[in-house]
Amino acid sequence: MGEIEGQNLAVERYAGEGRREGYADLFHEVVNQNPDVIVAHDQIVRAARTATSTIPVVVVGGLIPYGLATSLARPGGNITGVSIDTGNEIWGKRLQILQEAVPSATKIAFLGIHRESPAGQAFWDYLREAGRQLQISVISMPLRESTPLEYRRVFTEIASERPDAIMVSSSGELVPYRRLIVELAEKSGLPAMYADRDYMDAGGLMAYAVDLGELGRRMADDVDDILKGTEPSDIPIYQPTKFELIINLKAAAKISLTIPPAVFVRADEVIE
Repeated sequence: MGEIEGQNLAVERYAGEGRREGYADLFHEVVNQNPDVIVAHDQIVRAARTATSTIPVVVVGGLIPYGLATSLARPGGNITGVSIDTGNEIWGKRLQILQEAVPSATKIAFLGIHRESPAGQAFWDYLREAGRQLQISVISMPLRESTPLEYRRVFTEIASERPDAIMVSSSGELVPYRRLIVELAEKSGLPAMYADRDYMDAGGLMAYAVDLGELGRRMADDVDDILKGTEPSDIPIYQPTKFELIINLKAAAKISLTIPPAVFVRADEVIE
């Protein structure tokens, strides 16, 4: 697009380092620098959404459910971006694929950071109902925080519940510890379904996920448009429609799992 860092583009990088209690201060610090545009994850913007109503913000995450925008077509404020929240239905699809891959599964543990909110409750109501229709019990295994010690604690609790498989939340707070999560899932001997491609690159078993590279390119388009004068309120929020099923046969072999042919042939990518 003709924007080259160090020539006609300056990029300043900030990190929340997974410490949620510092997100609001971090966002205020960025706003005080008065940049032309801010690129951020929704969790950081949610922590201080009132920090600015004028600086354009390009967000990746759930924009509509968290009140960061009014609609996909017309965001309505200074925030636009790409949504990774395509509705609760995608989790029903992941649950169905996991059951097809592990036909004997009747109990599945969901690993994530559970927070009390209307959106969170709606998600759980949907997921439990989707499980009921598939004759699967879905149990919540909530994390108090995203730390190695906490992951080990929760996996110990998962073992005591004796589930048949695991589903892992799409929360960005979990991604930095993806290798640990994959390692703990493998040690438990339980098949695991992930929502992000990053877990597959870390050796995960199976993912039904959006193409994060495509989302990154869409965000770059938004930044380019803003730098050229387009108002964020006029830039539609991009919502992915294509999902890829990725299966890792190496990971399957490690837990002695045979992927049924009906699932295997539907995979968009197979890691051998």
